[in-house]
Amino acid sequence: MLPFAPGSRVVIRDEEWLVRRIDPATDGGWLLTCDGISELVRSQSALFLTTLEDEIAVLDPEKTELVPDDTPAYNASILYLESLRRRNVANDDKVHLGHRGVMNLVPYQLDPALQALRQPRSRILIADSVGLGKTLEAGVLATELIQRGRGKRILVVTQKAMLTQFQKEWWSRFSIPLVRLDSVGLARVRNRIPANHNPFNYFDRSIISIDTLKSNLEYRNYLENAWWDIIVIDECHNVAARAGESGLSRRARLAKLLATRSDTLMLLSATPHDGSARSFASLMSLLDPTAISDPDDYTPDDFRSKGLVIRRFKKDIRDQVSADFQERVTNCLRAPASAQEEAAYRALLEIPFTQGGQHKAGKQQELQRIAMQKALFSSPAAALESTKKRIALLQGKASPTAEEASEVEALRYFEETLTPLATDPAASQFSKYQRLKQHLQSADFGWEVKSAEDRLVIFSERIETLRWLREHLTADLKLKPNQLEVLHGQMADTEQQELVERFGRLDDPLRILLCSDVASEGLNLHYFCHRLVHFDLPWSLMVFQQRNGRVDRYGQKHQPHIVYLFTETVTEKIKGDLRILEILEKKDEQANFNLGDPSAFLNVFDPDKEAEKVADFMAEGLSPEAVEATMDEAAASESDNGGDWLMTLFGGGSASEDATPAPAAGSSLDHIAEPASLFASDFHYAKTALTLLNQGQTLCQWNAEEAERLIALTAPLDLQDRLRQLPREAQADNDHYALCADPKRMADAIETARQARAEQDTWPKLHYLWPQHPIVEWLGDRVLTHFGRHRAPLLQSHKLAPGEQAFILMSLIPNRKGQPMLVEWQVASRVGQGAFGLEAFDAFIARAGLKAGGLPNRGHTPELAATTQAMQSALPGAVRAMHAYMLKQQAAFAAELAKRLEGTLADLQRLQGRQIEQLSLDLEKQLETVKRGRFEQRSRDIHRVFDDYRRWVEDTLTTEPQPWIQVLAAVCNPSATAAVAGA
Repeated sequence: MLPFAPGSRVVIRDEEWLVRRIDPATDGGWLLTCDGISELVRSQSALFLTTLEDEIAVLDPEKTELVPDDTPAYNASILYLESLRRRNVANDDKVHLGHRGVMNLVPYQLDPALQALRQPRSRILIADSVGLGKTLEAGVLATELIQRGRGKRILVVTQKAMLTQFQKEWWSRFSIPLVRLDSVGLARVRNRIPANHNPFNYFDRSIISIDTLKSNLEYRNYLENAWWDIIVIDECHNVAARAGESGLSRRARLAKLLATRSDTLMLLSATPHDGSARSFASLMSLLDPTAISDPDDYTPDDFRSKGLVIRRFKKDIRDQVSADFQERVTNCLRAPASAQEEAAYRALLEIPFTQGGQHKAGKQQELQRIAMQKALFSSPAAALESTKKRIALLQGKASPTAEEASEVEALRYFEETLTPLATDPAASQFSKYQRLKQHLQSADFGWEVKSAEDRLVIFSERIETLRWLREHLTADLKLKPNQLEVLHGQMADTEQQELVERFGRLDDPLRILLCSDVASEGLNLHYFCHRLVHFDLPWSLMVFQQRNGRVDRYGQKHQPHIVYLFTETVTEKIKGDLRILEILEKKDEQANFNLGDPSAFLNVFDPDKEAEKVADFMAEGLSPEAVEATMDEAAASESDNGGDWLMTLFGGGSASEDATPAPAAGSSLDHIAEPASLFASDFHYAKTALTLLNQGQTLCQWNAEEAERLIALTAPLDLQDRLRQLPREAQADNDHYALCADPKRMADAIETARQARAEQDTWPKLHYLWPQHPIVEWLGDRVLTHFGRHRAPLLQSHKLAPGEQAFILMSLIPNRKGQPMLVEWQVASRVGQGAFGLEAFDAFIARAGLKAGGLPNRGHTPELAATTQAMQSALPGAVRAMHAYMLKQQAAFAAELAKRLEGTLADLQRLQGRQIEQLSLDLEKQLETVKRGRFEQRSRDIHRVFDDYRRWVEDTLTTEPQPWIQVLAAVCNPSATAAVAGA
């Protein structure tokens, strides 16, 4: 049995500490994470191993000393109770705080948190479609886990272009500080710590790019020796196993390691699989290695009950967000090919491509032509670059064959047709560009190039095309060099972040952002931009979706305007291939309005594989009509539940409703359990706390503005130490911080900061005043120490019955991991010398007038000493009444958990048997000697995984037999209490 619980006060080395969390230690004892309470250790954090301490004294609740509260309106007591109330959240399946983040709350945003909180451990793939706000949904869940003491250490892994955006979102909306460990940030940390120290242990909460982690092998050792409470892997499809690959990529191996370093794992992706069972199984095994026995042969039933996946499309939540999602408008611009372009098309078709020195007609040659054709469809400049590289490759050979020489000759002619197109300053023969230029300058399009609130995003797959566009658009639209920029994957992470920030600032001169597809994943480009142009059409429906999602997303204030450019040619073969790309655009629109997931049409679920499939259509000479029929057939098959089960799971059929376990009946908003507060608002809580803490001495300089619900303060030294865990951008240079409790004003501050001038900080200077902010947490820690060691305040309320005695008690029932599973606030009260009865805390505070400013403090009345003595004598009886009540609660709660545990263990036993059985089938054709060795090794691995999970589940779902009780306060109506004491 644990002799202590999170929230209990203990004396270690003659100092008083507050136990924050309890973890099993490798030496058989417990690791206590504590915050100092007594004067010498106040505001310090420490770790204690119970086996190394001579004595850890848990303070006996029956011996709690009652001390009269002499503060006006009992402010110290009200603050003390409120602070404890805020930091003791049971590990239940309700939302307590996350819904109050700075966002326009929509019910669907709470669903992932509700689903994850119902699991023994919160591990979930949030696979919502592009633009629905997966970052916010993950922030809600992270907030709930932090409130439950399960989110002290957090690691977020994302794409390098997303680092700053993700970091800002979590800080400004949820007060979750993530220190950015990009190329600059990591070097800064390494310079501040000794050479042999683990940089991941230096900050509790950090964010890093997946490429930074995988590119440096020394990080593997650091990761293996670090532990987090929460790990988030954004765009997790990049770490999934790929179909057809025999081994795991470096990214996939890294994700597999990270999955073992945290209890909670969140995977985020709008494209969570590549269509292969093995790929999706690799993500499921990261979340739960016991779920799937055969990664090549399984069904959703294998993991459906575990609640590991949630997936919604725009059509699924449209009724909730009709005011926040604008239906997009698409415009298809067509331009007839010029004579010079037609010549280039014909020249391309005449090139006798070679492989291995020989020209072989057939599909392979066609695929080579199509690869060059893809460059030409982007721009003549891109095709010219590819042509020159091909010529250089062939001429660089020691002894080129006659057929290779023939290819070079044809390539040179192709180069001659491309050069006028690519180098003409007026680009007069480049029809697609001329059509774009005409459209951008037309009244119909209505683009105001001088308006900072009307910006433009242009996508192209090829960097050479983007560079060509920068040169010509700058000249033709008479733009200044700083009004048009290029964003591509070869740029450093800091350069990408800077460009995205500039594009979202109103005062920045940037008007057009030319993007490669590195910008199609996750980036918010919609703040002052609702116009997007596909200069070249993607060969992947998933890329269509990702690109359009940059402006067609939740929070877009204007109707998204999507422009597609098509070239019309008389060269039959090229005409057919271009028509296939038009069909892709048509299918993307069809999916947007009806199906939800456009990848169903090609049924390979990976952008590269989709592009390969489209190239195969062209290489095989399929007509556009045949290609469209093939796509429609694939989508119809999925829609009828007759196709791949992955689409059944992810929205292709009616079974999808069963695949994602929904919260209990009713709206997700019905599952918010926000406790009643003793204060009118967080602003009044903070203001009252600062007033109390500065009485008699000046703790810090501060002031409050009631109308603005704003508090400004200068951080004292102990708070400055805490705030060093914040991102550098969130720290104030002069230690002066302003906090506002109004979410709407905070949203305005976020928007204002995002639009700040280039030389200014784009992080909001205004901080959110709510329970999760580090400064508010610091205030709570400070007021908790007001009454001293093992003491509780005594209050007097004339609203109670004459002679009534009441004791506010809190009790926790932790599990074996030290996490509070059940938190009860009860009030033991009686009148006279009768037995104590229990009353719910919320009902009592309403009856007793116990709220901020609700009770006048009479001060030290003559009968106060006798009253205190009487209450002190009655205290043990109140504690015993609470103890008896909690034993019954514990028994009922433990029985419920035991039933759940029994079912979970039975499932694990069944799954383990299936994995062993599958192992035997996999090794059936091996030699007996090889089979025996591999079976023993692999079965040991399976037993280890299941034993670890079994132990984890048992520790989580098994409660300690004895409740932990704390006396929080005593309340009485002394009119008869003192007389009773005298008798």
